[in-house]
Amino acid sequence: MFRPLQLFIGLRYTRAKRRNHFISFITLISMLGIALGVTALITVISVMNGFEKELRERILGMTSHASIQGQGQNLQGWQAVAAAAGQHPDVVGYAPYIQAEGMLSYNQQVNGSLVRGILPAEEPKVSEVGDKMIFGELENLIPGEFGIILGKDLARMLNAFQGDKVTLIIPQANVTPAGILPRMRRFTVVGVFEAGMYEYDSTLALIHIHDAQRLFRMPEQITGVRLKLQDMFEASQVTRDLIEMIPGQYFISDWTRQHANFFRAVKIEKITMFVILLLIVAVAAFNLVSTLVMAVVDKEADIAILRTFGATPAMIMGVFVVQGTIIGVIGTLMGTVGGVLLASNIDTIIPAIEHIIGTKILSAEVYYISELPSDMKWSDVIAISSIALLLSLFATLYPAWRGSRVQPAEALRYE
Repeated sequence: MFRPLQLFIGLRYTRAKRRNHFISFITLISMLGIALGVTALITVISVMNGFEKELRERILGMTSHASIQGQGQNLQGWQAVAAAAGQHPDVVGYAPYIQAEGMLSYNQQVNGSLVRGILPAEEPKVSEVGDKMIFGELENLIPGEFGIILGKDLARMLNAFQGDKVTLIIPQANVTPAGILPRMRRFTVVGVFEAGMYEYDSTLALIHIHDAQRLFRMPEQITGVRLKLQDMFEASQVTRDLIEMIPGQYFISDWTRQHANFFRAVKIEKITMFVILLLIVAVAAFNLVSTLVMAVVDKEADIAILRTFGATPAMIMGVFVVQGTIIGVIGTLMGTVGGVLLASNIDTIIPAIEHIIGTKILSAEVYYISELPSDMKWSDVIAISSIALLLSLFATLYPAWRGSRVQPAEALRYE
């Protein structure tokens, strides 16, 4: 079978071991270095994707994909607004809410709180709080009975349990003969939830929306309507569509604006880790330079003989480009396979390591995400593999050029 001269000689140099075992050894080290860098990069990026996905799901499990508010933070006639928003094909659920700040007190313990009034029957359409209940149910919030559902850490800080009476103090005043007094109301703890995010578990308290209207003196008003979208990544486009669809003066926002700084920080951290780990691949790829330079020095006599037989400098350069490219391709393939296998099975590998070392890497007592998540994306795998191949190819250029500059007379002088 005919093969081009450069490919044939390049393959021959790659697997030749008889003349110089040291060059073969550093060639193997170059392959393993590229493989290790690619494996580490694919695995770490997949884990960071998993953390980002987990955080996004936990945050959006308690907040809405989008929300509609009226002028002055008050909305009247929410049913008409919700019905108009529901006509958008990407809106799959909506629910009204009232949100305000307050202070909870129980047994000489006081803690600030974010109070949210909800309709228990409608809330599951826009959030997952009903699935995160430790005890109690959303249906325990009955209008007029002033029940309250606390976040896990908020209940712990107050030392309040199911059936206890907690006092909710709001920043509104009552004018009495004794003077101006803050408004307060006693609520009965009817449930506790655990969202898995300290921001919500330590501050959020849920009450019935009718109780919230009475407490905050909003008889015919609410704060707004929360929306759930079919695809949360289309939130910005849906928001723009709703602005045109719904007549009147409303403030429409989405999760990309409400949590923009948080997800921007996660993205920057992901990019930073990508660049840092890419340096491992770069070091391994440029280690290929020294490998090929040594190969050129070792093969100077062979190069001189090829030149005397009529090989051009371009052909000699092609030989070493082929050799370096083969090393890069093999290393990248090994790293890609290793990275894909490691990222795909990290949920079983980490527990095995924890069992061997006898300790928990992500303790549930310290971290809210106690398992190491992984979300491998083939687009990331392809991008990392392509970059590794390009770096390997770039690393072959100087040694190949140096090999093409070997002068036959000089190389054969002492042979």
